[in-house]
Amino acid sequence: MGDCGPPFHFEQIMGMSYFEPSMEMRLSTFLSALIIMLILDGPIVFAQKSPADSLTELLSKSKDDTSKVNILNQLFKEIGSSDPERTLLVATQARDLAMKLSFKSGTALALKNIGLYHFRRNQYQDADDSWQQALDVYTSLKDETGMSNILNNLGSSNFNRSNYPRALEYFLKGLDLAEKTGNKLRLVTTLNNVALCYMNKPATYEKAFEYFRRALKIAKEIDDKDNIGAAYVNMGEIYMNLHQDSTALVNFLNAKDAYDQESDALPYCLNSIGKIYQKRKDYVKALDYHQQSLAKATKHDDPLSISQALLEIAQVYRMTGKGKEALKFYQDAKSMAIKADAQLELKHSYEGLATTYGQLSDYRNAFDYQLRSTKLSDSLYKYSSDSIQRNYEVGLKKKEIDLLTKDKKLGEEELRRQKLMQRALMAGLSLIVLIVGLLYRDYRNKIKTNKILDNQKAEIESLLLNILPAEVADELQKTGSATPKYYESVTVLFTDFKGFTVIAEKLSPQEVVAELNNSFRKFDEIMDKYGMEKIKTIGDAYMCAGGIPVSFEGHSVKMIRAAMEMRDFMKNLNDEKREQGLIGWEMRIGIHVGPVVAGVVGKNKFAYDIWGGTVNIASRMESNGDPKEINISSATYELVKDYFDCTYRGKIYAKNVGEIDMYFVAGVKEGVVFED
Repeated sequence: MGDCGPPFHFEQIMGMSYFEPSMEMRLSTFLSALIIMLILDGPIVFAQKSPADSLTELLSKSKDDTSKVNILNQLFKEIGSSDPERTLLVATQARDLAMKLSFKSGTALALKNIGLYHFRRNQYQDADDSWQQALDVYTSLKDETGMSNILNNLGSSNFNRSNYPRALEYFLKGLDLAEKTGNKLRLVTTLNNVALCYMNKPATYEKAFEYFRRALKIAKEIDDKDNIGAAYVNMGEIYMNLHQDSTALVNFLNAKDAYDQESDALPYCLNSIGKIYQKRKDYVKALDYHQQSLAKATKHDDPLSISQALLEIAQVYRMTGKGKEALKFYQDAKSMAIKADAQLELKHSYEGLATTYGQLSDYRNAFDYQLRSTKLSDSLYKYSSDSIQRNYEVGLKKKEIDLLTKDKKLGEEELRRQKLMQRALMAGLSLIVLIVGLLYRDYRNKIKTNKILDNQKAEIESLLLNILPAEVADELQKTGSATPKYYESVTVLFTDFKGFTVIAEKLSPQEVVAELNNSFRKFDEIMDKYGMEKIKTIGDAYMCAGGIPVSFEGHSVKMIRAAMEMRDFMKNLNDEKREQGLIGWEMRIGIHVGPVVAGVVGKNKFAYDIWGGTVNIASRMESNGDPKEINISSATYELVKDYFDCTYRGKIYAKNVGEIDMYFVAGVKEGVVFED
């Protein structure tokens, strides 16, 4: 129920989710006019004028009633994307008038059209807001067809932002409704989109194939070229990921043949064919297909597709030793990715720029873009579809339990009727046996159901405790929200590894992750030992705090003791590495004490975090420290000076903070004994 270009994402999946096409938009101009006639219960003759002009003329003569709302909504479709600002004005007028008349179905359609306007401009949050309102109206009307359509659109919006778990949640709900309504167009579209989410992991490729093949079969039955092309091109992506390039190319070519030459999905397909030729090192053909893709995407003014085509062209130039040309296309791809709010494409443009600058010996720019890529990766890695899929499967189990409960109740009703008919013939003992049998069966069913629910509750509580402090998790379960709190005194610690980027380049990705995991797991143990709260890790940085969520005396002293253990652990680890001829990882530690605000952020995935100037200063303490040293602020020094020997460093300038008195912690004062 809305037409727009297909959103894509890059490299590992590079599948194509697309916005569900409207059946009305597939009709000819004459049939579009016929739809209006059916709505208005009267003939409309367009004569020699365009449908948009005829509708505009009709609109000027209409009263403020439901017929005018229908005309406005139809005019939105006829205008299409030719006059964007007018489409928004028309859709807004339709919404306002429909709400004034309490015309719910007209309101829902107008809200859907407003969302479509924003979606076409990559304004995904604005699109979501309008579509969520439309979903609420369709739900109040119990319009399952409208609900399915909006759920699919919300899934496409989230997919374009790389939020695959949220997209999968919407697609699965939409699929359930599409199967109920029996609408084949909506069903095949949603099947394709669900399959696309399963492309997220190699472990679920077979599941993706299952949904794509189901979609392809139905799409061929109804001769839906867009969905035929989508199924082929996405299966081609999976085969390419499995290194079955010949099979992948066959699927891409099938998709190319299926798509109309003016389809806004064609640029993605052409780009995929070019990638196959890249892998075969046939760079002439690869460049030709990528340039065709760029031309089509530019014609459709699709910044996401333009960005993807530019990235591949840049890749070809880089691989053929034309570094300066590659830089130009990577820069253009970056600009388009920013315009499209395409985080994955932006990450790959950073990676390409870092690699190309490195090949050109411009190490300063190479380091800058590698750092940008690493930071962007941290935000992208937040997403995982595991929890959403688990929730969906739990929902299916609950449906099965509800169905069994309904069947049990029907069975009990039937037995009661039989009991009334046979009461005169049944002996008292038989009646007692029957009642006992029914009660026992009901008792066993309740035990099984309660066991399932208890297991689910325990799993949810365990997941919450893995990501939130116990006190915060308890409040969240009891009230449904966690109240942000202000703490007057909290000790904040930051660590990072000096020269991490240079070290990481000399190791494989598996070695980098293994090294970080080994260190961070030990840090977690030390923090637990001293009652500190781990906040998060960002790349090679580790952040924790003392005195939250429950304040206690002496948290600054305990934090320094923990920091000393961390420093000793890294020293021993580095000594072992050097004995083996390996490079040691030099760690810097910074600590500051002060007030913070702590709370839970996020809607779909909770995170416990802290904010305030104290956090910024603690970070500067770490960045202005030296390897193997614990750098503390004067505020921290005043709290711990009776327990530790410290060396005054003087006033040192910290970026965005100013000059700060800093101290290195030398060791525990003579005669001081700590009681654990």
